[in-house]
Amino acid sequence: MTTQIHPVDHGLIRAAAEVARTRCRGDNHTVAAAARDQDGRIITAVNAYHFTGGPCAELVLIGTAAGQGAYELDTIVAVGDRERGVIPPCGRCRQVLLDYFPALKVIVGHDDHVRSVPITDLLPETYVWADHQLDAE
Repeated sequence: MTTQIHPVDHGLIRAAAEVARTRCRGDNHTVAAAARDQDGRIITAVNAYHFTGGPCAELVLIGTAAGQGAYELDTIVAVGDRERGVIPPCGRCRQVLLDYFPALKVIVGHDDHVRSVPITDLLPETYVWADHQLDAE
């Protein structure tokens, strides 16, 4: 596990917090995610809760980004509704994010202690699912 820490993209936190504040309504949408692609564009999304295990905001964001032609994400963050702040990705999201974007940085932490770390730090000793992951090491 590395200890690389990257500058925190506060613009992404603000974007996700705004979407969480204005678009997360009721029990079906409680977390918003924002990511910046390599061209500087910000993409946002919200989760789609369902008792069968609907997708987290980070997974919805991957599809939304692809639908907008953004295939190379640089940094991602998730923020909870009701001012809950930054939320770290769950285990499933960590694996999927690593599989699709092995060089991705993820914003984690609380309040004044947020930091941006490589996705590999959040999922050490991982299973290598795709050959493109080997290129990021």
